[in-house]
Amino acid sequence: MSLRSALRDQTADCHAAVDTLFGSFNLSLTQDYKAFLRAHARVVPSVEDALENGGIGRLLPDWPDRRRAHLLAADILKLDDRLPVLFSRPVLRCEAAIWGAAYVLEGSKLGGALLVKAVPDHLPSSYLNPQGPKGAMRLFMDCLDASKVDDPGVAVAAARNVFDLFLKAGQLTLETVP
Repeated sequence: MSLRSALRDQTADCHAAVDTLFGSFNLSLTQDYKAFLRAHARVVPSVEDALENGGIGRLLPDWPDRRRAHLLAADILKLDDRLPVLFSRPVLRCEAAIWGAAYVLEGSKLGGALLVKAVPDHLPSSYLNPQGPKGAMRLFMDCLDASKVDDPGVAVAAARNVFDLFLKAGQLTLETVP
């Protein structure tokens, strides 16, 4: 089984839970949209930093173009909202863990492309609609498929951990939405 298949199959439940939770935010309402972005801002910068510390740049040479934490922060600030306290950075000790965490962040871009359709045009949406290089997802999947990970279980565990961070951030944020 390829690493991509292992990640997709063994994190499907996590992915569905995150989709369901974040689907409960009404992105056409400014307050919900702000809350949605704040929830993501608890996780994305920490995971991006962990990926960089783990060495994602040697696995994905275009990594700097893939980062979105700065877009997320800019959207939040344009909405005159506050940046939340970050969750702790996950520890990614090996290549397998890096691929697992990156799988979640890269996959979230596909979800963002769908979700941005619900965001009114007058609200900033660069985080959900990044203008990355054409074919970036295909390149990521090709690199993922070409990776020589010995233990896909480590990648799956890292991906599940990142999905869990998103779940916790979403749940915590929803508790504060009126």
